[in-house]
Amino acid sequence: MVVCGGGEALAHRLAAELRGVYGEQVVLVVPPAGGGERSPSPTGRARTTALLGRITAVVSRTAGNGNGSGTGGGGEAEGPVPRTVEAAEIGDDALIEAGVPQAGALALVHDDDETNIRAALAARRLNPRLRLVIRLYNRKLGQHLEELLDQAAAVAGLDTTDATVTVLSDADTAAPALAATAVAGTSKVVHADGLLLRAVERTPPEPGDVAPRGLATLALLSATANDPAGAEGSDEAGGGAGPRLLPDDDAVAAAPGRGALVLEAVSYSGSAPPPGFLAGRGVPLRQLFSRRLRWSVAGFAAAVLGLAIASIVTAGGSPLHATYLTLLDLFSINDPATEGPMSRQILQLLAGLIGLLLLPILFAAVLEALGTFRTASSLRRPPRGLSGHVVLLGLGKIGTRVLARLRELDIPVVCVEADPEARGISLARRLRVPTVIGDVTEEGVLEAAKIHRAHALLAVTSADTINLEAALYARSVRPDLRVALRLYDDAFATAVYRTLRAAHPGALTRSRSVSTLAAPAFAGAMMGRQILGALPVERSVLLFAALDVSLQPQLTGRTVAGVFRPGAWRVVALERSSGAESGLEWDLDPQYVLRPQDRVVLAATRQGLAELLARRPLPARP
Repeated sequence: MVVCGGGEALAHRLAAELRGVYGEQVVLVVPPAGGGERSPSPTGRARTTALLGRITAVVSRTAGNGNGSGTGGGGEAEGPVPRTVEAAEIGDDALIEAGVPQAGALALVHDDDETNIRAALAARRLNPRLRLVIRLYNRKLGQHLEELLDQAAAVAGLDTTDATVTVLSDADTAAPALAATAVAGTSKVVHADGLLLRAVERTPPEPGDVAPRGLATLALLSATANDPAGAEGSDEAGGGAGPRLLPDDDAVAAAPGRGALVLEAVSYSGSAPPPGFLAGRGVPLRQLFSRRLRWSVAGFAAAVLGLAIASIVTAGGSPLHATYLTLLDLFSINDPATEGPMSRQILQLLAGLIGLLLLPILFAAVLEALGTFRTASSLRRPPRGLSGHVVLLGLGKIGTRVLARLRELDIPVVCVEADPEARGISLARRLRVPTVIGDVTEEGVLEAAKIHRAHALLAVTSADTINLEAALYARSVRPDLRVALRLYDDAFATAVYRTLRAAHPGALTRSRSVSTLAAPAFAGAMMGRQILGALPVERSVLLFAALDVSLQPQLTGRTVAGVFRPGAWRVVALERSSGAESGLEWDLDPQYVLRPQDRVVLAATRQGLAELLARRPLPARP
C-alpha cells in the first residue's frame, strides 16, 4: 500500500491505520525536510517514523479495545515498519521509487486537488491494475475522474472490480459527525450517494424505566445516569469505561443505566441545503419592503378609496368611473373642474394634495428595494434576540461542509471567520447565515456572535490552539456552554477534556479529529470495498460498508442473526439479488439465509472490518 501526502495529517493517520489495523506493508511518500530537495533527509525520516509510531500505537490500541469491552474481534496486527520515500513532486520517478508498479493500492491525500489528479493519471499509466483512492474536495470533478479512470481500465481489458477508483473527501466524511456532535439529541448521520443513515443517542434511562429500542443498538456509550458526560473527551478511558461497539442483546440488558447509540430511522435523501430568501425567482414582500413603508402604502390606498366613495356620493356614477377620476386627479392628468360643482373642485384639490404625498412613498420604495438586493450579497449580522444557536468557528473546507449539514438539519447557526475571503463565506452569504468577520482571539468577536445565548460552540479551524482558546474564552462567558473541538492529537485532546471537566463539571466537552474520522474510510477503500461512511462513537469510529456476500466466506450460507459478531460487525441492511423491487431492506428477518448473489450493508468496528477485508488472517486475541 502506497500513501502519498506525507505532509498531511490524514496521510500519517492512514498509514498507521493500514499498518496497525490491517497489517499491510506501507510505503509513505513524504515531502523532503529541506524544502524541495530530492535527497533523503535522515532527520525528516526519523521524525516521520517517530510520528507514525505514536499514531500507530493509538490506532492499534483503539482497534483492539476501542469498544470499551475488549471484544474487538482480533488483536493488534504486527505489520512491517512503513518505508518512507521523500519526493518534492509526485511524478513518475517518485511513484516508481515508492513501488507503485507492484503495489496493490495507492492513496493520494494531498490537500491540493490538482496534485492528486496528476498523480492518479500517472499512477494509472504505470500500473493499470492499481486500486486508486483519491482525496478530492470537488464532488463533481471527483465523479468525472472516477468515470474517466474506470473507462481507461475497461479499455485496457482489465477487470474493473480489481482496478477500482474511489474518490473520497475528508471534509464530507467528517462533517456529519462534527455537526451532530455540537447538538444534543440530534441524529448522527452518514451520507453516501443519497443514502442517509441516522443514529440517535439515547440518554441513560432513569432507574426503573425501560429505554426505547430502535432497529439495532450500535453502541453502549460511556455516559451513565450518574455521569451524563461519560468519558466523551478521551480515547484512553480505560477500565471498560469507554464506549462498547456493536453489543449483543445480553450486553444491552446487562447495562440498563448506560446511554446507547441506536439506529432509529433509515431513508433516502437527496435534499440540498435550503436556499437563501433571494436565491429563487420571488422575494417575499415583508423582506423586500419595511413595515413603515407598507403602512404608508396602505394609508395611501385607504385615502384613494375614501376619495372614490366621496365622488360617488357627491357626483354619482359607477364606482369604477369614480375611482378612475380620482386616480387621474392624483396623477395630475385630469382637466381642472373650474365649471364643476364646489364638491367636485374640493375633491380634486384633495386628490392633488394626496398625489404630492405619493412621490416620496414611491421614492422610498425604490430605495428600500435597491438596498434589500444590495445587502443580499453582503453578510448578515446576527439578529437581536437570537438564542439557542450554534456558533461555528472556521469556514474553511471542513467548516463549509459542517455549515451545510447544520442548515440541512434546520439548526440556527452563527459563523465566525477571520478571513473575509474564506471558502465558506460564499455559502454563508447564499444561505443568509449570520456571520461575524474577526479574529476569535480578539475581545468582542464571540460576543458579537451572541455566545452568551448560544446552545453550543463548534470550533473547527485547522489550529488546535485557536480552537482551545475560543473554547476557554466561551466557557468564561458561559460556563455551561456545550463545546465541541476539532483536535488532532489524542493526548492533547485527553488533557483538554480532563482540564475542562475539572473546571466545569456541569458542562459537556467533546473533541473530534478530522483525520481520525476520515482515515478508516480511506483505508477501507484501499482494501477494495465500498465504505458508505464513518459514524463517531465518542472518539471511536463505527464504519458502514456495502459488501458482496459472494466475496465474504464468513457471510455466505449463514443467517442474518448467525453472522452477527458482537464487537466486530453486524448486518443492518440487505439488497436481494432477485425480486421486482430494488433497494435496501432495513427490517430484516433474523433467520434469512444470506446467498452469494446478495449484497449487505454492515456496521463494523475498524478491527472487525479489517478482519473481513484482510488478505491474511489476523492474529487471534488472547
